[in-house]
Amino acid sequence: MKTGEYDAVSASGDASLRLIAGGTVAPVNTALIPNYADVFAGLKDKAWNSAGGAAYGVPHGRGANLLMWRTDQVKPAPDSWGAVFDPASPYAGKITAYDSPIYIADAALYLMATRPELGIKNPYSLDEGQFQASVDLLKQQRKIIGEYWSDYTKEVQAFKSGDSVLGTTWQVIANVALADKAPVEVTLPKEGATGWSDTWMVAAAAKNPNCAYRWLDWIISPQANAQVAEYFGEAPSNAKSCELTADPKHCETFHATDEDYYSKVWYWTTPIAQCLDGRTDVTCKDYSEWTRAWTEIKG
Repeated sequence: MKTGEYDAVSASGDASLRLIAGGTVAPVNTALIPNYADVFAGLKDKAWNSAGGAAYGVPHGRGANLLMWRTDQVKPAPDSWGAVFDPASPYAGKITAYDSPIYIADAALYLMATRPELGIKNPYSLDEGQFQASVDLLKQQRKIIGEYWSDYTKEVQAFKSGDSVLGTTWQVIANVALADKAPVEVTLPKEGATGWSDTWMVAAAAKNPNCAYRWLDWIISPQANAQVAEYFGEAPSNAKSCELTADPKHCETFHATDEDYYSKVWYWTTPIAQCLDGRTDVTCKDYSEWTRAWTEIKG
């Protein structure tokens, strides 16, 4: 985006605030995007797609980072992220986790529930002590991880072969694995989960801003958004898209209209030094520090 060659970009929450802070993308006038009116309210004006009271794009979908396991090997069925953080896990060496600095938030979310004395209120808003506790948990977990994944086709293969039997995943990965006859199930654990919502944003120096606006409106139109959601494997952002998916159960599978389900999801948000939980008496760790720590964690 910094090359100036692109008018628009789709960015997840771990990148969107960096684009905003860097002045790379511009606020959008949603009044010029008619289909924005039909976007689920739970996706509008959120920390990862707005700033200073202004919208910085249009959300095109959402999904949760779920816990997946092989039902023939992992028993009883897990209902907590503790299953992937247990240092004495009987599945050591066959546990997998997402390969990204943003995964530090998964550890922080687990600590929110299990170590309340740390005072974590937002898994993307971590002061020195909270951050170190999360990093320490991940360093401990590293000893039982078989592999980290970023390519979802490789995770499907690992669960099919049995190289992985337990770990973090996306609903679309579970769908593909099940279609390939892998005996897997997924759950949103009792602690909640991290997740993602991608936002189409307009470059601050877009050479074709009118074209970019036309694209933003089209990509969240009911028909296009339904197609994107099914292809990409996510809940659509346009409420009217659920009537248009090829699979009539798509929105049910991805909990598209279930705001209670998504109320348990902490969407990826770029960590910044100004604490996102509202604290002003401490400095929080920004994404560059998360990146350095992730390199340390993986060794």
